[in-house]
Amino acid sequence: MNLPEERSGLLAKETRGDNSPALTVGELAGSLKRMIEGAFGQVRVRGEISGFKRHSSGHCYFSLKDEAACIDAVIWRGQANALAFRPEDGAEIIATGKMTTYAGRSKYQLVIDRIELAGEGALMALLERRRKALAADGLFDDSRKRSLPFLPRVIGVVTSPTGAVIRDILHRFEDRCPTHVIVWPVPVQGEGASAKIAAAIRGFGELDANGAIPRPDLLIVARGGGSIEDLWAFNEEDVVRAAAESPIPLISAVGHETDTTLIDHASDRRAPTPTAAAEMAVPVRAELFAFIDEFGRRTMNCLSKMADRARDRLELTVCRWPRSDSLFAPMTQRLDEVGDRLPRALASRAGDSRADLNAVAPRLRPEILTDRLKRSSEKLESLWRLAVLAHPEGPLKRGFVRVTDRSGKTLAKTADAIAARLLTLRFGDGEVEAVTGSPAAPVERKRRSSYVAPQRGLFDETET
Repeated sequence: MNLPEERSGLLAKETRGDNSPALTVGELAGSLKRMIEGAFGQVRVRGEISGFKRHSSGHCYFSLKDEAACIDAVIWRGQANALAFRPEDGAEIIATGKMTTYAGRSKYQLVIDRIELAGEGALMALLERRRKALAADGLFDDSRKRSLPFLPRVIGVVTSPTGAVIRDILHRFEDRCPTHVIVWPVPVQGEGASAKIAAAIRGFGELDANGAIPRPDLLIVARGGGSIEDLWAFNEEDVVRAAAESPIPLISAVGHETDTTLIDHASDRRAPTPTAAAEMAVPVRAELFAFIDEFGRRTMNCLSKMADRARDRLELTVCRWPRSDSLFAPMTQRLDEVGDRLPRALASRAGDSRADLNAVAPRLRPEILTDRLKRSSEKLESLWRLAVLAHPEGPLKRGFVRVTDRSGKTLAKTADAIAARLLTLRFGDGEVEAVTGSPAAPVERKRRSSYVAPQRGLFDETET
């Protein structure tokens, strides 16, 4: 028996008729893949999600585990976007898919097409974990909640456009106070509903207040009643965060009064029903009119009472005033007395004036006035002759000359005339311009002749 020795040779040899030829690694991996996928092409596995991670590509990777084992699982992007709820660690689920292998790491994994929570207990456990996590982030704090506008001009409603909910809301608005309503249609349950609801809430908040579609003053997120599975979209984290981050005050009206979802905790106000949400959103128009009328009546009553009180105070004050006849009686009496004395006073004044006139009448003769006018005329003529003699142009007509510089300043000294150099000689009949030279010595004459008088600035010309 030399067969084992031949098989343990240095070189591998193929023997004719050998029914176990050597396989490549890829062939073996492919064979395993086909065998596993053929045997487990459709499986449903129950387990707890662990290590959940959503890759930037959109694929989801995690493990399913129980007390005995652990299986790697993957959800491709197309199926991940259509899941009924968002997976998270600790959720107990039933996953439907197929087993396959990943040759790159020599391991098998479960490719999941659909996941479901493993019973209502698992659903409630997931809901409680999610509630605690969101509460820890402060999304449910009362300090974040805002008051609702009293009379919103525009109201945005996020709901299904075909259900009875939107009809109930619009009908309630019509009964109470008609207003402008904008409906953002969304599916309210099923795959992808949560993403569209969150997008609608954020979309309303991103509208421009002055745009073609006005930005609402108030939002209502509404859905009719149903089971916890039907309302699950309003428990998803993206919907809850969108409601908490909304810049517009928000009313949640999901389900009936006994139904509670996580969006109820994040909204500014929870309504037990969609109809109740409409009642919270707007006041009753008839009640507003009645209030205005009542306010008007109260205002008129207040004004009437104020007028009555003012009238009473005026009457009390008038009663304390003195009577007009007693108030003006002394002045009236004095006026009468003055009126009685006035004729006598005028007659007395006229008599005194007449006596004064008679006393001065002898002195008011025409000769007195004539003499006075004559003396005044003579005095005026004397003053006029003096003015003529004192006029500066008078000596020029008698042969004198006035010496000035070119600016018109009269020069009375020889030094001033020499310093000015350019002179103007003013005669009685005109002016002559002259230029000064050196001063000449005075010449004695037996007879009076013309000479320059520098100290006076005048030339005196007389006959010899």
